[in-house]
Amino acid sequence: MIENPEKIKLSIVIPAYNEAIGITATLESVEKYLMTQSFHYEILVVANNCSDNTAQVISEYQKKSNNVKLLDVKIAEPGGAKGHAVKIGMLEVRGDYRLFMDADSATRIEEVEKFWPYFERGFEVAIASRYIQGSKIIIKQPWHRILLGRAGNFLIRSLLLPKIRDTQCGFKAFTKNASEIIFAKITIGGWGFDMEVLALAKKFGFLVAEVPVDWYDAKRSRLDVRSAGPKVFRELLQIRRNIKKGYYDQE
Repeated sequence: MIENPEKIKLSIVIPAYNEAIGITATLESVEKYLMTQSFHYEILVVANNCSDNTAQVISEYQKKSNNVKLLDVKIAEPGGAKGHAVKIGMLEVRGDYRLFMDADSATRIEEVEKFWPYFERGFEVAIASRYIQGSKIIIKQPWHRILLGRAGNFLIRSLLLPKIRDTQCGFKAFTKNASEIIFAKITIGGWGFDMEVLALAKKFGFLVAEVPVDWYDAKRSRLDVRSAGPKVFRELLQIRRNIKKGYYDQE
């Protein structure tokens, strides 16, 4: 139980779009782990533009947990506007470290343990990676998603982030300072927001650690890679233009 909000070490933001069926299991698994830790934490679920009863399910869960909070927002965009939900949540929470993770728990909360040594060494951003040595894909995606995902990563590395192997894994943590600076500047509301987050981290000189994790395809992804691909590519080019034009330098 959180006794003093000022003592929160870890804040977790979970964007949720029509996750009524699975969100309770995710919250239970996250809390089961966190309750064994010695630090205080908070969990913020941002239900964005849901057409199911996600918000009601979370409200019901709150009856047994003082550490779970809910923001129910309505920002419409195809696919649920995950980037908007993450931005809202990351600017709302108060922890010294701030993590966002997918509602399907494809990267389990236990993986955050691998991040702490990097933060202790001075890194300000730690991101989960499926594509570097030491990572394990426990449950694989269908072959066509793997193929299209790798092609997308190649473009991202070629045009924007050459040193990062996996920009899209939905498990990323930030120091309070890095989080407040980066997410205040986010403009991409769709699936391409991960690229913008990391491009801003690079632009503002934050040290980024890419950390190998165990990853499970939870079969609940809302992303249709065939239809989303062109949009994400346009967002990639938009981020490049924004950087070149100094858009992110504006107050």
